[in-house]
Amino acid sequence: METKVLELIFINAGGKKVTFSLNDPREDLTELEVRGVMENIITKNVFNSNAGNWAAVSGARVISR
Repeated sequence: METKVLELIFINAGGKKVTFSLNDPREDLTELEVRGVMENIITKNVFNSNAGNWAAVSGARVISR
């Protein structure tokens, strides 16, 4: 059985990559939608890490397993 995971990759204030994973993403997600959500997460300071707030978008990818 194949499963899909959407990985949202951010850079935190300390310059380290932080990955947030979501199971079973919608099949019809667009790059624009994903980038918009990621920028919104940063703007609203939803998450932070030991090295500081999430500061920039690094990328995103869908992984099939």
